[in-house]
Amino acid sequence: MMEIRKFIAPRSACLAAVVALALAGCAVGPDFKTPAAPQVADESHPYTPATVPAQTASAPGTGGAPQRLAMGRDIPALWWQLFRSEPLDQLIRSALTQSPTLASAQAALRQARETYEADAGRKLVPGVTGQVGATRERLPPAEGGIPGANVFTVYGASVNVSYTIDAFGATRRELEGLQATVDYQRYQVEAAYLSLTTNLVTTAIQEASLRAQLQATRDVVEAEAQSLALVQKQAQLGAVARSTVLAQQALLAQSRATLPGLEKSLAQTRHQLAVYAGRLPGDAGLPEFGLESLQLPQDLPVTLPSALVRQRPDIRASEALLHEASAQVGVATANLYPQITLSGSAGSDALRIDKLFTGSSAAWSAGAGLLQPIFNGGALQANKRAAVAAFDTANAQYRQTVLNAFLNVANTLRALDRDAEALRAQAEAEALAGESLDLVTRQYRLGAVSYLSLLDAQRTYQQTRVALVQAQAARYADSAALFQALGGGWWNRTELADISTPAGAAGSESKR
Repeated sequence: MMEIRKFIAPRSACLAAVVALALAGCAVGPDFKTPAAPQVADESHPYTPATVPAQTASAPGTGGAPQRLAMGRDIPALWWQLFRSEPLDQLIRSALTQSPTLASAQAALRQARETYEADAGRKLVPGVTGQVGATRERLPPAEGGIPGANVFTVYGASVNVSYTIDAFGATRRELEGLQATVDYQRYQVEAAYLSLTTNLVTTAIQEASLRAQLQATRDVVEAEAQSLALVQKQAQLGAVARSTVLAQQALLAQSRATLPGLEKSLAQTRHQLAVYAGRLPGDAGLPEFGLESLQLPQDLPVTLPSALVRQRPDIRASEALLHEASAQVGVATANLYPQITLSGSAGSDALRIDKLFTGSSAAWSAGAGLLQPIFNGGALQANKRAAVAAFDTANAQYRQTVLNAFLNVANTLRALDRDAEALRAQAEAEALAGESLDLVTRQYRLGAVSYLSLLDAQRTYQQTRVALVQAQAARYADSAALFQALGGGWWNRTELADISTPAGAAGSESKR
């Protein structure tokens, strides 16, 4: 055993030196460079052709205060807390620990990491294996050399070392590609995180909107029922015709007919909210949301274009795929060059087990090999061209992802501005419709206007009430959409445990 150690020690040092020299060598193929951020013509309106106002319009009396747009301000990690809803915050925190979608993304990230570690362990350091065995053999008497000893047992023990020198960087490019895959899965986790939190916020807003629409419709139904009772009394006294009663009954029936649809939508929204939170649709304890329980964020940060490409998870994931494609070009290029393999073994062979590791039984070997492709029908060159084409595909997809990201931000900024104007106009319309209905109702009771005028006023007021609620909800949804379009602030997340590490698992993701 001592002789084996004496043999391994100097050769291990030599192998370590070879590894160091190989790792210091060149790596063929392109060195990946992070794509530059798009250049905008005018920083005053980097996302839209026209300058976005510094603040939106306001709609007094509806909770539609103006929102200020702060260009260049960073996004908080827990951006949903700006809606000032404790139940919403608690629901999201619970969902982050129970969501199967997020758990799946986290598991895929762990798989990618372990795959990288496995390949790095096999390729970066020499492979060392130990082998012990016994072989029963029979040789012809003439070859055995010993009469009667042509059947015997050979005992052996050895340590084998092999290593392929990464002279042209094939291994480094392969590991570079695997690391890019890890990065891709990391940003997929962030994308799942952002999608989950945004879906929870927007679904809560949708629930609040439906509740408000239901309440507005019920109020209208109650007012129309009171009008019907009045018309029926007038008909009994002969003051109005039977057709007037029928018209009011038809209007009331139409209004009531909208209630089941709203109630169905509300129930389905509640079910979807439960599933987003990682619960069964029938689970109890899910908080209820109304527009009055949410506050409109007053200050909205707007990321600069140079920062947007580093903050959007989908852009970073697309960049990681581009990096992986670049590494594959390097692998295909390195495969055109020779591969050098070193191997060695040290051990002992003996006819008796007690003679193993004695001086007379020591055995060793050392060797080197070089493999150079000579003719393969052009397969290696075709593989390289295919890798270059795959890189071009990934590059085009990256650029399209960036364009879509800028489109999301531009559309959301315009929606914030226009929907604020729409809310103000809708608030004015609702107030005027209410005043008109009050006036027409009084005039009708005095006989100054026809019943058709009253019906028209009631229909108009009902429509403006529901439209006002929808306009209010749109502003909340626009705010959530802006945070999503700008990346959601995951890079500032310190308040919550690192989501890339599941509960109970050891280790944590280092911040990049």
